[in-house]
Amino acid sequence: MSKQLAVERAARAAERFGNAADAVDAAAADLLGVNRTDLRILGAVADGALTAGQVAAAVGLSPAAATTAIQRLTAREYLTREPDPDDRRRAVVALTPSARRRAEEIYGPVGEAGTDELQRFTVAELTVIADFLERGRAFQLAQAERIRGLVGTGPADGPQ
Repeated sequence: MSKQLAVERAARAAERFGNAADAVDAAAADLLGVNRTDLRILGAVADGALTAGQVAAAVGLSPAAATTAIQRLTAREYLTREPDPDDRRRAVVALTPSARRRAEEIYGPVGEAGTDELQRFTVAELTVIADFLERGRAFQLAQAERIRGLVGTGPADGPQ
């Protein structure tokens, strides 16, 4: 196989992998009865309590949009809001125990199966895979930032 064909195959595989991961998240959001932004917030607080500002930064929302989503998730009993133990003037949000159990039920098997799949690779291959994924993440985030910079050049300014 030529290098060009190998590059094209890898690019297609990366795209399909992203689409498949997106399908998992769509199914999880449907099961939980939340939108994709709310699902991202639940994922952001899965590792521990965050302030509303930290949630906003983690998922790329304005503070007002994050606060609205947090209120929605708190009302649905997916999040708790409590005073920050380090600064009682602000609040932190965290997953409720039932939301944590549900997330584990949904994503636990995904993580276990993914880890099992990775076990078949050598350390050298895993190093390449990790490097590819880390670089790919940085690339995708940079592209998201570039696309956000296109504000004002939307469909009205593009091809008709």
